[in-house]
Amino acid sequence: MDIDTRLLRYFAAVVEEGNLTRAAERLYVSQPALTKQIRRLEAQLGTALFVRSRTGMTPTEAGEALAAHAGAVLTAWDGALRITRVATARASRTLRVGFVASAANEHTQPIMADFARRRPGWRVQMRQAEWTDPTAGLATGEADVALLRLPLPAQSDFNIEVLLTEPRWIALPAGHHLAAEDRVRFEDVYDEPFVATPATSGTWRNYWLATDERGGHPVLIGAVAHHPDEWLNAIAHGQGISLTPEATARFYQRPDVVYRPVTGVSPSQIAVAWPRTQPVDDTVDAFVLSCRAVCNNSHLAHTRPASQNLTDHRI
Repeated sequence: MDIDTRLLRYFAAVVEEGNLTRAAERLYVSQPALTKQIRRLEAQLGTALFVRSRTGMTPTEAGEALAAHAGAVLTAWDGALRITRVATARASRTLRVGFVASAANEHTQPIMADFARRRPGWRVQMRQAEWTDPTAGLATGEADVALLRLPLPAQSDFNIEVLLTEPRWIALPAGHHLAAEDRVRFEDVYDEPFVATPATSGTWRNYWLATDERGGHPVLIGAVAHHPDEWLNAIAHGQGISLTPEATARFYQRPDVVYRPVTGVSPSQIAVAWPRTQPVDDTVDAFVLSCRAVCNNSHLAHTRPASQNLTDHRI
């Protein structure tokens, strides 16, 4: 019997969450659709996998038996897909570079040009990720290397080299009572609703809400955004405000949103990252060296990168 891996992934999410509503939110599907898929899996297997109640979903004995092996099956399948994607990219001499929002700001194009000189004949495929995946495709194997913002979920799974540091600013609707201020104190917006990234982005979401820098004040979520356009619209329509990198003021200008420096929060770091489990790859090394060379030579860089887990040899 062949089972769709999507059904198995849905099953595993329900087991882990213990609740259909939370599992549906995590998977970005409706609860009725998730219920239908779980029933489809049960029909294919000819057995009930959950005992349903008002308090949640409890696996049956058969469900527990399947859950004991589902994770390993999905991990093996994801690993096989990752290896296949890497082989396909290498065969076509393509480096897949994931990025989030503005990537490495104004440094992005110079990095690509430097890499082209190091690897003639290679093509860079830029892959923009939504905020549901702060690893920009590294975690799923859809990218070989990525330009992204720290921190990352499961950050210890990746090799990381910090390239740039810049202040965090605050984005406000143009009519906000603090929009006319030259600088905003973070403590003055503790009680404001914030536009957040999806809950699945984990530590990344918490960082952009500055949950550790609020002095114990709870966060009020006014809206959730999955990408910059959704984020800008939520702010412009008064659904909330948001911390953002200083560069956002240059890359995402619009008349109904203003950006102001904010005090009381730590700066943001841009990094280049690649999986620790990835075999040694001279092409990825070349890209990292391009990142280092361009950002070291730029007057916009506020900190020098610290080399981590990279053999610095001439390529």
